[in-house]
Order: sequence, then C-alpha cells, then structure tokens
Amino acid sequence: QVQLVESGGGLVQPGGSLRLSCAASGNRFTLYIMGWYRQAPGKQRELVATITSDGSTNYADSVKGRFTISRDNAKKTVSLQMNSLKPEDTAVYYCNADHRWQVLHYWGQGTQVTVSS
Repeated sequence: QVQLVESGGGLVQPGGSLRLSCAASGNRFTLYIMGWYRQAPGKQRELVATITSDGSTNYADSVKGRFTISRDNAKKTVSLQMNSLKPEDTAVYYCNADHRWQVLHYWGQGTQVTVSS
C-alpha cells in the first residue's frame, strides 16, 4: 500500500515558476517508477514526466526544456520544477507510483496549477 500526497500548486503568471512536491508513504519506494501527470478541464489525463529509482527520466515533448523531475529515495519524495510556465500548463497535476513488477499503480489526490495573467 502506497499513499501519495501532492503539494505546491497555485496561481502563477505566464513565464513564472512553480515547484510541486509529492510525499510517498509505504514500503520499498525504490521499486516504483514515479511520475507526474496532468489533466486540464475537458481533456484526457496526460503524462508530464517519469523518473526511475536510478534517475533515468522521460518528458512529454510539450514540457521538455522547461520542467525537471527529480526524486529523493531516502526521503521518499518526488518533485517537479516547472519553469517558463504557459497558460496551456494549467491543469490538475497528479503524482503517480508504478510498481516495476506487480500490477500496482497509485495516484495522489492532485494539486491545481493555474497559469494566468
């Protein structure tokens, strides 16, 4: 059983920055591929970024060069640094944990990010 709690969302102007954090509870944090997803009103949930326990990352094309995902295995946390934010980045951002072997997939409650002037 894994519980995920996101924080750090809020209102920011275009071009601004925001840092999201996800705190995980449970056992064997390193067995999970961690990720951030987002869902805008009227749209499907989409992948933003993922990171493995050894630091290998993948990003959606729309955020490459602007967002950076990181994790601290000792603290069981995952972060998403978002720079040069655009209005189209507005969405609810969700933290995700995907077990490497078992069919186990966990989601946080989400945190709202609004980019508007």
